[in-house]
Amino acid sequence: MSSPITIALAALCFLFLWPTCCKGSRILVVPVDGSHWINMEVILRELHSRGHDLTVLHSAKSWYIPSNSSIYTSINVRMLEDDSDKEYYNRMLQNVMECRKFPIFIRTFCQQNLLTSMLATGHQILAGAAATMLDDPVFMKKLQDAKFDLMLTDPGLTLGVLLGGYLRLPMVFNVRWINTGESHFTIAPSPVSYVPVPGSELHDQMDFLERTKNMLHYLYSVVEQHFFINPAYSDLIQRHFPPGTDLLSLERAADIWLVRTDFVFEFPRPTMPNVVYIGGFQCKKARPLPAELEAFMQTSGEHGVVVMSLGTFVSALPREASEAIAAAFAQLPQKVVWKFMGKKPSSLGNNTLLVDWLPQNDLLGHPKTRVFVAHGGTNGMYEAIYHGVPVLGLPLLFDQFDNVLRLKVRGAARVVEAKSLTKDNFLEAIKDILETPSYRNNIQRLSKLHRDYPMSPMDTAIFWIEYVIRNQGAAHLRSAAFSLPWYSYFCLDVFFLIMSLIGAFVWASVSVCRILCCRRSRRKMKAE
Repeated sequence: MSSPITIALAALCFLFLWPTCCKGSRILVVPVDGSHWINMEVILRELHSRGHDLTVLHSAKSWYIPSNSSIYTSINVRMLEDDSDKEYYNRMLQNVMECRKFPIFIRTFCQQNLLTSMLATGHQILAGAAATMLDDPVFMKKLQDAKFDLMLTDPGLTLGVLLGGYLRLPMVFNVRWINTGESHFTIAPSPVSYVPVPGSELHDQMDFLERTKNMLHYLYSVVEQHFFINPAYSDLIQRHFPPGTDLLSLERAADIWLVRTDFVFEFPRPTMPNVVYIGGFQCKKARPLPAELEAFMQTSGEHGVVVMSLGTFVSALPREASEAIAAAFAQLPQKVVWKFMGKKPSSLGNNTLLVDWLPQNDLLGHPKTRVFVAHGGTNGMYEAIYHGVPVLGLPLLFDQFDNVLRLKVRGAARVVEAKSLTKDNFLEAIKDILETPSYRNNIQRLSKLHRDYPMSPMDTAIFWIEYVIRNQGAAHLRSAAFSLPWYSYFCLDVFFLIMSLIGAFVWASVSVCRILCCRRSRRKMKAE
């Protein structure tokens, strides 16, 4: 007869082994390159460890997505990256810096216009790539015969959305950005009175002028969606999807939206039942640094280290900005680790180490790190929050201006403009963060809140992916709002009915009064 201890140990072993004993599912993955791939790869490694069979569609010319991997099978297809290069983003940076010279109210619209031009071109390329796939019966039969259980995609590019809709697969989004902006504006009610439109560089406490600007940005995004983005796909959708289908309806049909957001960072706003928040899921405890880098960190003594990185897209700042930053760093008692590409600045000090790659998460988690100088990418902002490191923001493109604003509003960051950067204003800003305790105190409070959840963001993401697989979708979580015509959604038909009834009542009342007055007048005339 087995002892209670033996039974308990057997049960415990079963619980530990159960996830790997389950039959793995076949998951089709369509990612986005660059920093987005960093997020997707973290999830894919976890799914692979749980026994799922992964197939990744990507370009053979991808910057970061390898064709040979031990965790997934690759299928090379034509995507957006085939028609773009990193130098494009350097050119766009120059245009954005020109926009930053305009007054505050105008410059965000200038930047949005640049983005519209990029989106219009990009969606034409994506629609062509999707047509190449959907019009290829051999390729589509190969995907259909694979009998995938799920489409996991980043809808920052639309190929996964179109393929998932065509194959009728349950769909999970690993998402923050979609089409014209932040994902909530596609899936959830977004009152512009207190929800800032992406790109507006506003917060949730807006005065009248700011609310006006926010409304104008919202109207601009509606025009952008319906006149610049949707038309690129109209012919493709008419040929391959049922009548009445458009890009938005395909996107809103996704079962679960894994949104890379945490309201410790984002402003509170309305949400939906099928939106799951996994902000910061890629963050993890710092690992030991390479020996040479660790030795450099230790030479900083009590002053500590400043870490600087401008992300994956922009390879180099304008020369004068790099010189100003290097000169400012040279006057600090701190050591500096700077991820830098380009010609070495002539003003570089002996305290600054230039590297072409750095283990960002591990450096931010190092006890010697005092400040993170960053462009404001989402991954970097969440890693700074996770490790409690205050930020000096140097936003350059896209959502970076909004991101650093969110930390600035919470007292955990300062912001400098690349267009007006000088040695003096950069040095003043970084010294302020180093010498003012409130920046570190505020970011560490955010870090505490960010970590205070019953389940880790990664476990949450994996649970909901497997939830969709187990239940062949999650249609019960999708709102009926998306099946309503726009006039019904805003109750304009009800409004017109009520106004018509009120109008009819007023007209009838006036008519009755006139009739009564006329009768009384006639009686009076007869009496006279």
